[in-house]
Amino acid sequence: MTTVATAAPSPHQPVIQDTVRYLIKNYSPKGNRVGWLMMASILVEAWDLYSIAFVLVFIRDQYNPDPLLLGLAAAGTQGGALIGALIGGWLSDKIGRRVMFLATMIMFVVLALAQAFVPGVIWLIVIRFLLGIPLGSDISTGYTYIMESMAKGEREVMGNRWQFMFAVGEVLTLAVIAVFLVLDINHETVWRVTLGLGAVPALIILFLRHDVPETAVWLVKQGRFREAKVVARQMYNDPLDMLPDQDVKLSKPRPTAFLGDLRQDPIRWRATIYGWIACFAQASEFSTFAFYLPVLFAMVGVSSMLGNNLVTMLLFCFAALSGWVGPLLTPRIGHRGIAVAGFGIVLVSLLIAAAALYTGHKYILPFAAAGMLWGHYWDASNCMTIPTMVAKPEYRGTASGFAYMFVKLPSFLAIFLFPSLFAAIGQANATLFVAVFPLLGLLAAIFVLPEVYGYEHD
Repeated sequence: MTTVATAAPSPHQPVIQDTVRYLIKNYSPKGNRVGWLMMASILVEAWDLYSIAFVLVFIRDQYNPDPLLLGLAAAGTQGGALIGALIGGWLSDKIGRRVMFLATMIMFVVLALAQAFVPGVIWLIVIRFLLGIPLGSDISTGYTYIMESMAKGEREVMGNRWQFMFAVGEVLTLAVIAVFLVLDINHETVWRVTLGLGAVPALIILFLRHDVPETAVWLVKQGRFREAKVVARQMYNDPLDMLPDQDVKLSKPRPTAFLGDLRQDPIRWRATIYGWIACFAQASEFSTFAFYLPVLFAMVGVSSMLGNNLVTMLLFCFAALSGWVGPLLTPRIGHRGIAVAGFGIVLVSLLIAAAALYTGHKYILPFAAAGMLWGHYWDASNCMTIPTMVAKPEYRGTASGFAYMFVKLPSFLAIFLFPSLFAAIGQANATLFVAVFPLLGLLAAIFVLPEVYGYEHD
C-alpha cells in the first residue's frame, strides 16, 4: 500500500470534509442492518446488567455475604462500564470501530460464561467488574457505527431505539427466570445458568457482525482512502471518485481535544451539555425507580418470587412499547419535543406518586409508576444519540464514551446511596427527592438543548 506523508493541516482536508458530508447525506442500503446489529448488542448489556438483580437473592442465600459484597456483586458491571466507556470510546477513535466491536463481543462471551463457574462472591465481583468494561465500550462503539453508517434522520431514529432494546432484554431475562422457577430448578443452577446465558446472544451477534466492515467515514478521516473506497462500494454502491486513489498520512488529534472543538460551535456545545445532563438525570431516576417496585408489588397483592418476576415483566413490556413509540415520534416533534415530553411525564408521575404516599391513596401508585416508566423511556432515548451525533468523526468514539460515563456513574452510586436515603427519610420524601432528576432534565431540555434533529457536521 502506498502511503504519502503530508503535513498538518493536510491539503486534503477540504475533500475529506466534503466526502464525510456526502456520506452522511446519502442512504446506505446496508446501513439499516448495521444499525440493528449495533442495537442488538444492548440485549446482551441488558441481560448482563439486570439479570443479577433477579437472581441476587439466590446468591445471598447460598453464600451469605455482607451487604457491601452483595451490593458490589450487583453494581460491579456498572463500575466496569464506567471505565469501559472512556477507554473503549478512545480506542474506537484510535484503532477503529470494527476492531473494538469484535473485541468487545469476544470479551462478552468469555466473561459471561466465566460468571457461571465462579467459586464465590469475591470472584463474582471481579468477573462482573471486568464484564462491565466491554459493556461500556460496546455502547460507544455501537453509537459511532450508527452515526457513520446511516443517513441523517435515520441514524437518530435508530440511536433512539436503545431503550426499546433494553426493555426487550429485560423482558427476555425475566421470562427465562420465570421458566426456571416454574420448573422448580435448583436455585444455584438457576443463578449460574442465568448469568452464563448472556454468552449466547453475544456469540450470535459476534457471528452476525464478523462481516461488517469498518465505517467509510472513519477510514476517510484516517486518510485510508483506498479502504474507504472499497467500503463505500459495499455499503453505498459508490466508489467515492472525489477521493484520491492513494492513502495519505494525517496528523491525529489528542482525545481530549474534542472538548475544545465542541466549544467552538455553540449549537454542538449546548447539545452536548444537554446530553450529559440528560444521561445523568435519566440514569438517576431509573436507578432509584427499582426501590419503588416492592411498594408497587404490595399494592397489587404480589408476594411470591414468581409473581414478582411476572409483574416486573409486565411493566417492562409496557416500557418496551414506550421505547418503540418514542423514536418513531422523534422525526415529528424533534429531539427537544421527545425530551420535554419524557422528562415532563416522569416529573408529573413522581409528584402524583409522592402525593399518593403523603395522603395514603396508595392505589394511585401503580398508575403513577407506569406513567413514570413510559416517560423515562422517552427522556432516555436520545441522551446518547445527541452527543455522539454532533461530535466530529475523529472524536466521536471519545465523545460517546464520555457521555456514557454520565449514565454509569449515577447508576453505580445509586445502588449504594439511595437505599440508605430511602430508609432514612421514608417513601414519600424519597419519591419527592427523586423528582429533582426529571426536573433537572426538563429544564435542560427547555433552556439548553437546541433542536439538532437532522444535524449535519463535517
